Amino acid sequence: MKRNIKVSNQHSKISTKTKKLKALSFFSGAMGLDIGLHKAGINTFLCCEIDNASRKTILENNPEIGLIGDIRDYTVDDILEYAGLDSFEEVDLIVGGPPCQAFSTAGRRMGFEDERGNVFLKYLEVIEKIKPQYAVIENVRGLLSSKLAIELSKDEKNLIAKGAETISGSALYYVKKRLEKAGYFVSFTLYNSANFGTPQSRERVIITCSLKSKMPYLTPTHSNEETYKLPAWKTFKDAVVGVSVSECEAMKFPEKRLRYFKLLKDGQNWRNLPPDIQKEAMGKSYELRGGKTGFYRRLAWDKPAPTLVTSPAMPATALCHPTEDRPLSVEEYKRVQEFPDDWKICGSTIQKYKQIGNAVPVSVGQAIGKMIIKHKKGKPIKEFKNFRYSRYKNTDDIAFEKEFDSKVLKEQKVLTLFD
Repeated sequence: MKRNIKVSNQHSKISTKTKKLKALSFFSGAMGLDIGLHKAGINTFLCCEIDNASRKTILENNPEIGLIGDIRDYTVDDILEYAGLDSFEEVDLIVGGPPCQAFSTAGRRMGFEDERGNVFLKYLEVIEKIKPQYAVIENVRGLLSSKLAIELSKDEKNLIAKGAETISGSALYYVKKRLEKAGYFVSFTLYNSANFGTPQSRERVIITCSLKSKMPYLTPTHSNEETYKLPAWKTFKDAVVGVSVSECEAMKFPEKRLRYFKLLKDGQNWRNLPPDIQKEAMGKSYELRGGKTGFYRRLAWDKPAPTLVTSPAMPATALCHPTEDRPLSVEEYKRVQEFPDDWKICGSTIQKYKQIGNAVPVSVGQAIGKMIIKHKKGKPIKEFKNFRYSRYKNTDDIAFEKEFDSKVLKEQKVLTLFD
């Protein structure tokens, strides 16, 4: 039985008679990924989003688009109907970033055992049944090391070795094998958005799937290494040129914390406070392990922004303006995530931050779109040998699977010893 969720419109009114590729978007949020795809030449016919503020944002900017709510409430026929597509029409692309909290390194990391992880499984099911030519999954770095934590069906038990579900990375391994079973060639790695022209250092796993052949990794357009002779990473200063400081919409820091921010310059954080007041400013957090670089953090003008979070005023992930004594504004958030200035974000200030912070940067969406179009047309895709897509090693599908298989062998040897 379907949940009683109001759907704002029943069909996409966009004409399906187009030479552009047809895409269905899930967990669409404020549509950062879709804007990027559109810039590359791909039309989104349907959005799927459960958050009310995001739904308003989608319809405010795309009043004629198909829109559905909770993905679990719809059959494949329902989805195609809301998209304005006939059941026999080929879907070129399905894209989506299922809720990431189930896999986040900052959360409890319950993987597919988490309710949000189950939504991820429904997304896989939609891909398997609609069978688009291409599919894309975007998620947090934590997916690389998350455990499976679900009961496998009889048909799925051959996808992963017995006992391997307890091994770090088994969730992603399962996803890969399940997509391959459905006929897809799968590739993935951890990407830093700064390498695609985003003025932000944001690392996310992007899985690309094709029924045609395996796709190469995304083509970078920028680099912080001179070796590749690409333009340098864009900076926060590049992003916010022309943004009005006096007419911005922004949260405020509590006065108790604001007095410490006032002691810092751009690019500094709590470690740059006078030694005698660091412990006072940090409180109990002073004893925490790790770099704690997000505490009392002012952005640097001459570097990409750190990863935008759902609120710029949280103590451990503060995003303070380089010189103004306030968190980044909604307008600055939009620029860092590359939303057009005229793209309307609906809801309260907190809801706006959340929508923008959760979005896929537009340039990343455009890079995905360009690669898919070239791959579909059989055109050459430029590759950079040994390019460092992120600060981490062995995050690509080949290295990941090799390392996972090695872990499985070790685990089986240990189990053999105790038999």
